[in-house]
Order: sequence, then structure tokens, then C-alpha cells
Amino acid sequence: MVSPINLESVSITSHMDKLKPEIDKIIEKYLPSKVTQEWLEFTFGKPRYKYNVEASQKAIIDPIRDFLDRGGKRWRPVLFLLIAEAVGGDIEKLKEFVVIPEIIHNGTIMIDDVEDMGELRRGKPCTHKIYGEDIAINAGNFMYYNPLLSFAKNRDMFKPEVLVRAYEIYIQEMLNLSFGQASDIYWHKGNVKIEEEEYMQMCAYKTGCLSRLSAKLAVILSGGDDELASRIGKVAETIGVAFQIQDDILDIDLKGEDREKFGKVFGNDIKEGKRTLMVIHTLENANEEDKKRLTEILDKHTDDMDEREEAILIIRKYGAMEYSKKKAKEIVENTWKEVEPLLEENNAKDLLKEFVYYLIERDV
Repeated sequence: MVSPINLESVSITSHMDKLKPEIDKIIEKYLPSKVTQEWLEFTFGKPRYKYNVEASQKAIIDPIRDFLDRGGKRWRPVLFLLIAEAVGGDIEKLKEFVVIPEIIHNGTIMIDDVEDMGELRRGKPCTHKIYGEDIAINAGNFMYYNPLLSFAKNRDMFKPEVLVRAYEIYIQEMLNLSFGQASDIYWHKGNVKIEEEEYMQMCAYKTGCLSRLSAKLAVILSGGDDELASRIGKVAETIGVAFQIQDDILDIDLKGEDREKFGKVFGNDIKEGKRTLMVIHTLENANEEDKKRLTEILDKHTDDMDEREEAILIIRKYGAMEYSKKKAKEIVENTWKEVEPLLEENNAKDLLKEFVYYLIERDV
């Protein structure tokens, strides 16, 4: 059972550690390690003919559980619970909805790795490297819709208009997610000039939308109105954007053992040719020689680690990491000032504030 946040003094990291196994247990209900007839009927309804258990085990559950069991911070479900409590929601009533942002998030990563031809994720080969691209894509798509069962299975606890609004929020954010990913994919094909504001909008959709989805659902399902959902959704979106900026920094800034903890190939964004905020800042400020060389390395999608290091040196030369860190902190601070007056003074609010800053100051 997910307990209300009522401890007088607790750090956000210890709170996240406490909630993680409880969140994983809820996810297990929707995506168990072993397929049973009961789960098949829970998920798909009674068959007209007969389900093939092996197909669902090998082509859906095994790749998904392999990925989920690698870990992950589970910060989006934590965000959902923190916001729900901060606006006076019933945590016991809402706890199952943590599956929505977390399962969708993992599905997006699985598909993103196929699109980016990724190699490692969370310290192991990407799902498509183990199970094949066809299974990875299908399993990832399944994860976009599986958590919607939480609405169907708990519909009796909410007024129909609340559930309709929740579905509308889900649909809109999934559309936003696809647009954000489309922008990212198109840009790293090369030969494009991207403005900082365009990058921020891409992040707001690609990474910010699932945290915004968490926040809006937490408010709406707690009985809040659209205005409150929108304003708290804005701070959650900012958290996602700042998280992405920090993630991009870690991709090229980690050293030694921390690279292994990060669980991805070092400098993979350079290989993919991604136009991160650091790259955009560098291209706007570099001399012509450095600008040309950085663009050349990004556009060739290099596997050469020396070339990746060369690109990173150019990025460092123009203070792009420091600029990006400052930008992430700035947007979070400004947005938090807007939303803080909307929340009651309680421990959930304090934890939420600590949580916001934890995500942009983490080192792995």
C-alpha cells in the first residue's frame, strides 16, 4: 500500500527509495513476470477462441519485464503521488494510476532505442538487440495503452466527467509526445539550424509531457479543476525539460565509474547527432572553424570515441555545459515561484520542492 506522505522529516531520495518497491508492486499487477489466464482476461477480456500463452509471454511480457527489472528512478510516479497529496487527493484511491506515466515512459524508451539504433540501456543491450526490432516496437506500443486499464478497472470510483477529462489529457499528451520525438528525430539527421526556443519546445513535448501528464492527472483525479491542473502541469513540464537538459549534460560529462552507473554508451548523443541545448549554444557562439567541425562530427554519426571526445572539447570550449546547467535551474526556479502559492503548506509541498531540485542537480 502506498502510504500518505506524513513524515515530519524525510529526504526526497529516501522517500523515493521507500516508494519504489510499492510502485513496482502496482506495476506487477498490470505487467506480471509470468502470464496467467487470469492476467490475459484482466488485460484483454475473455477470448472468443483461445489465447496463446507462449506468444504473450515471449513477445510481450518477457521483453517488457526484462526492461522494467533493470531499474529506473520511477520519479514520474513519485511526482504523481506528491502532487496528489499536495492538492489534497486521496492517495489510497489514486495509487494505481502511477502505472500510467511509468509504463508509458518505459515504452517510449524502448521505441526510442530502436529509432536511435541504441546500443545500451540501463547497463544492458537495448531491447531490440536482445529480442529483435519487431518485438521491441510492438511491446513498446503495448506499453502506451496497457496502463489505461487503470481507468477502466477503477471507473466506479470517479464521476464520468472526471474520467472523460483524464482520457482527454492522456490523448493530448500522447500526441504531444509524438511531435516532440518527431522533432528530435528530424533534427539529428543533420543540415538544420535550430533555435533555443524550438529546442525547449521539443523538450516540453518529448520529455516534459509525461511529467505534465502525471501532474494533470494527479490534480484532476483529486478533484481539482482545469486551471489548477494547467498551472501545476506547467511546473511539472519544466521539471521534465530540466531533467532532459541534465540528462544531455550527463551523457557527455560523466567520468569513470559514473559512466557505468548512467547505463548508456558515453557520448551517445554525439553519435546520434542530437542538437542538444549545449550544441545549439555552441553553434551560436563558436568560430567558423569549430562550428564546421562540430557539425561535421554530429552529422557523420560517428562510432569513433576520439571524434566524440573532440566534439565534447568544442562544446566545453564555449561554456555550453555551464550555460545549460544555469538555464535548467533558472526555468525551474521561475516556474516554482508561480506554482508555490497554489499549494497548501504541508510536508508534501516541501518534498515536492526538494524533488524538483533533486532532478536537476543529480549526478547520475
